[in-house]
Amino acid sequence: MCGIAGFMGQVENRADVIRNMTEVITHRGPDSDGFFTDDNISMGFRRLSIIDLGAGHQPIYNEDKSLVLTFNGEIYNYKDLRKELIAKGHKFYTDTDSEVLVHGFEEWKEDMLPKLRGMFGFAIYNTKDNSLFIARDFFGIKPMHYTQIGNDFVYASEIKSILEYPKFEKKFNRKALDSYLSFQYAVPPETFFEGVYCLMPGHYLWYKDGEVETTRYFEARFNPNEEMTEEEAVDRIEKVFENSVNAHKIADVEVGCFLSSGVDSSYVSTYFADQKTFTVGFDFGEKYNEISWAKNLSEKIGVEHHTHLISSEEFWDAVPTVQYHMDQPLADPSCIALYFVSRLASHYVKVVLSGEGADELFGGYTCYNDPRVFKIYQTIVPHCIRKAIRAICRKLPDIKGRDYLIRACDKLEERYIGNAFMYDYKQKQELLKDPSIATRPQDLTRKYYYRCRKYDDVTKMQYLDINMWMVGDILLKADRMSMANSLELRVPFLDKEVFKVASSLPTKLRCNKHNTKYAMRKAAVRHMPEATAEKEKLGFPVPTRVWLRDEKYYNVVKTKFKGKTAEKFFNTDVLVSWLDSHFSGKEDNSRRVWTIYVFLVWYDIYFDEDSEKVEKPVNHLDELKAVAEARREKQIDAPGEVIMAAAEEIDENYDAPNFGVDKSKKNDESAEKTEEPVKEESAEEVTEEVEVPDDGNEPAIVEPEEEPEVKEEPKKEEYVNISNPEDNEIYDAPKKPSTPQEQMQMAIDSIEKRSKYLDEPNVISDEAVDNIVNSISFFDDEDDKN
Repeated sequence: MCGIAGFMGQVENRADVIRNMTEVITHRGPDSDGFFTDDNISMGFRRLSIIDLGAGHQPIYNEDKSLVLTFNGEIYNYKDLRKELIAKGHKFYTDTDSEVLVHGFEEWKEDMLPKLRGMFGFAIYNTKDNSLFIARDFFGIKPMHYTQIGNDFVYASEIKSILEYPKFEKKFNRKALDSYLSFQYAVPPETFFEGVYCLMPGHYLWYKDGEVETTRYFEARFNPNEEMTEEEAVDRIEKVFENSVNAHKIADVEVGCFLSSGVDSSYVSTYFADQKTFTVGFDFGEKYNEISWAKNLSEKIGVEHHTHLISSEEFWDAVPTVQYHMDQPLADPSCIALYFVSRLASHYVKVVLSGEGADELFGGYTCYNDPRVFKIYQTIVPHCIRKAIRAICRKLPDIKGRDYLIRACDKLEERYIGNAFMYDYKQKQELLKDPSIATRPQDLTRKYYYRCRKYDDVTKMQYLDINMWMVGDILLKADRMSMANSLELRVPFLDKEVFKVASSLPTKLRCNKHNTKYAMRKAAVRHMPEATAEKEKLGFPVPTRVWLRDEKYYNVVKTKFKGKTAEKFFNTDVLVSWLDSHFSGKEDNSRRVWTIYVFLVWYDIYFDEDSEKVEKPVNHLDELKAVAEARREKQIDAPGEVIMAAAEEIDENYDAPNFGVDKSKKNDESAEKTEEPVKEESAEEVTEEVEVPDDGNEPAIVEPEEEPEVKEEPKKEEYVNISNPEDNEIYDAPKKPSTPQEQMQMAIDSIEKRSKYLDEPNVISDEAVDNIVNSISFFDDEDDKN
């Protein structure tokens, strides 16, 4: 795992600029750095040594050094690809997965990407034509950001690197604040920094002659096989997941595992016998502490388990540090718990496995039950009556069943925006000093719903969460919090081979009346106690609700709500009234209050020059020494010579301990490598605990305003392609759209028929869908904003 940064453009002191850009992400790679510079580009790299410890330094080149690579991630099938490339005549000088990328790109260009199995964000520069190629993995496990500044192009693993570029003018992006208030994160590709964008998952980018062109090469499409039996599904899941875990354990250092009480990380941990697992909890009783659950499981499966109990003071003190590392505000309080479990694990291992992605791929969130539960009510009760019931319920106190009747009124596309709904359109207008920036959250989800419009409702929810919630929250915090502690986090559920199986499951084997993640749990129960495999999903509850009713933390937040930053963006009397209502116990406003508080903390770090700054992360040699000695004592597989070399490379004046190594003798033989897998806890399961009737800490549901129903036109006469008698396909007769929605669907259908097939069928660019959406004026848009 590493961090990369670079720029194409003319700037003074290029060497100093690229060093500054990489130094601020030293936490991503404290072991070494590397640089490439010519007249057109400067590329920087920070390394966390995982594979080929002695020879895996970057940048890495092809045979004639016409291609230059910097790479962040892991390619798990690199050995197979290496053999294939050697057979084609390529010559390798390292055993790294990085070198496979540069030779693979030389051989296959963009077609290399579907061949890869792993997580990645990398840049390849061509010295012959001065072009730059950047790619991000299938699901967005590894980050990549970029911006254009005049004729300059800048990219980096983290936004804080881009901020170091001297020509970059830091400006706050109000569009991101709008989406953040609804979703609890800035919806990609937008960021909170104007002009800085995320390269979206499953996309690659070309930069040449001052032009940026992005292309989608992968889309998570579901193709359920309705004939699949339960036994067949469970067998396939077990087989592919075991294969994925074993692939994700490949490393030349010890591998550990996060472990919570949930089935996801527990399933991963069952493959880590005699290794290490890590869990954290809060000192607020069992409701906020999974340590006892994890400890019991660790004893049953035979792992060495390590825990840490997070105090209230630790949690609140860590908020600024966490938000600094996040780059952008994230209102998911579980990211702080993830920071602590990553810090715990980093004292023992360099790599951990975790359970992110299982819920999105296999149908694990409780809210995925809604379509089934709502179906009877929506069938029996006419829509006009449901509307009247909803209007009455909105005026009632928060009693059991009230939320159900409100949510069940509307179609999925209006009520569900993902797993983290905070403020709706009207609430944002009330809250913001500048209400003109407020938009309906459905404006951002609309294009995703059109892309998956042929799916059933459960699959639509999964598709939306894979493309929004998982990217903007789950994987963002997993990467930032692990890397803040120089720890590589791997996610075996988010493997393309695992997804092929998950996407083929019938909906009834993903979510049904018996349980969520139904088939996956049946596979897991073969490896662990049934009580753990079938345990209801709770996420990782964080006691923010309790803290905000404690006078100490109530006053911490209230001070922020009355500060100058709050005055700049919000109607502070509204903020304080929500806080007071929560403090007095009248309402549970904890999530909304926390969302604003986190934003204010983050803004003061990055935009308020008068505010106390968070110290930039550095590679502290005393910590490196302590970790080295701990590993030596525990006979971990980081040989003393490797640690000593890493320490002295960072600081030539640092006299590292001998660790039993003769410094005067240069050892040409590789240090003995040991591979000790360990357990990890599911970072993805770390979500704020929320009090919602019937389903605990979920879901993210919008209470939309009414829209007129749109009835589809009856299907016209069908006809065949008479110009090609061998074409057996039946076509719909040409027709004019009667509604904007129908116009949208016809346009997207047309794109699908013309799309080129790569690794997955019907891969349509987001830009194409955006252009169609923007070209159509929906008759209900203006009504919704009034």
